[in-house]
Amino acid sequence: MTNYKPKDFAELLGVSVKTLQRWDREGTLKAKRTPTDRRYYTYDQYLQFKGINTEDDTRQVVIYARVSTRNQKDDLQKQVTFLRQFCNAKGIIVDQCIEDYGSGLNYNRKKWNELLDEVMEQKIKTIIVTHKDRFIRFGYDWFEKFCMKFNTTIVVVNNEELSPQEELVQDIVSILHVFSCRLYGLRKYKKQIERDEEIAKELQDGNKSNRRAENQDTQDDRNL
Repeated sequence: MTNYKPKDFAELLGVSVKTLQRWDREGTLKAKRTPTDRRYYTYDQYLQFKGINTEDDTRQVVIYARVSTRNQKDDLQKQVTFLRQFCNAKGIIVDQCIEDYGSGLNYNRKKWNELLDEVMEQKIKTIIVTHKDRFIRFGYDWFEKFCMKFNTTIVVVNNEELSPQEELVQDIVSILHVFSCRLYGLRKYKKQIERDEEIAKELQDGNKSNRRAENQDTQDDRNL
């Protein structure tokens, strides 16, 4: 079950922390307390506040597994096996298992986009992944909140062993490559500008010389 700090829960509901504190005092939305008396909220409280009935929820529970390339098919199957075992142990019925190929930096993965479309259509109840980077390499927190807006929970089992380290290296190399290309492009563009400025200066100087020569010829004609 996902727990939220007051600040995160307030952002999720679109209210201020002071409003949550007032609701807590008034009993409108009571905060739960940790053993150290810190306030927190749960996803069930979010659903109750939104008036969403979870008892008759017919939305799907989805397992999502991803690797970067088809050469990592064994890693993909390990993810799927682990997630199915996890769901069986928790008594979770899986409606759909998505096996995806593509970099975690790629926002154009077809199956991943289709899953997000179903989230926006309110068809998905829960997405279960082995690790955050299996869903997306960067920006996970944003996508988690995005899914929450459509009443979808992402369950991260946090199995580090099923987060291939070579993918992280590949993604970092990809980022460095992109930025180096952009940097090279900027340098090339700067050189082109400098070159153009030199050409423009040469043309300008040439025009001045021509005008001086024309003026001299005119003066000579007058003297004659």
